[in-house]
Amino acid sequence: MSKEQFVLQLTQQLSGRWTIPILLSLESSGGRFTPLQRQLDIAPARLSDNLKQLSDAELLHHLTPLERRHPLLPEYKLTEKGKLYREAAQAIRSSEARIGHGTLSAKAWNMPVLVALNYQHGRFQEIRRVLQPVTPRILSARLDELYGEALIVREIADPSRPSFVYELSSLSARPIETLTADLSSLV
Repeated sequence: MSKEQFVLQLTQQLSGRWTIPILLSLESSGGRFTPLQRQLDIAPARLSDNLKQLSDAELLHHLTPLERRHPLLPEYKLTEKGKLYREAAQAIRSSEARIGHGTLSAKAWNMPVLVALNYQHGRFQEIRRVLQPVTPRILSARLDELYGEALIVREIADPSRPSFVYELSSLSARPIETLTADLSSLV
């Protein structure tokens, strides 16, 4: 797997409203379910679902009753892969702060689209190909939203047959470039 593929896959896996907050808050909550739920202000069922997904992705380890500090209280711990993803989550949060448009990673596909544009995949079909499971509808919606927030620039490539070429705007270019370099260094 190339560095580009690794970075794109990493940003895809860290997309979503709760993934990054859980990874960044797990240790400060002691890995326990209830303190984590209170810290994030998340519904218990939603937290449970997200923890299960992160466990299935081998980012978290659900401790057995014998491994826990209290056998009846659910407890989680980051795996080595989870620690790597936490570093990536910190890099994403840092780039979001530099961009100044809130938590872009809370919406699925925002960060992968921005990173794909940083890798010079500017046409719709190119972006769709490198972000393989993305549907045309969601990709179109994300490109429109990012364009509306002035994070990307859209230019007409061929006036006779209208098609767009996308690229990062001056507002997002430097932070996404830094993010891509930071994520590449984790390989």
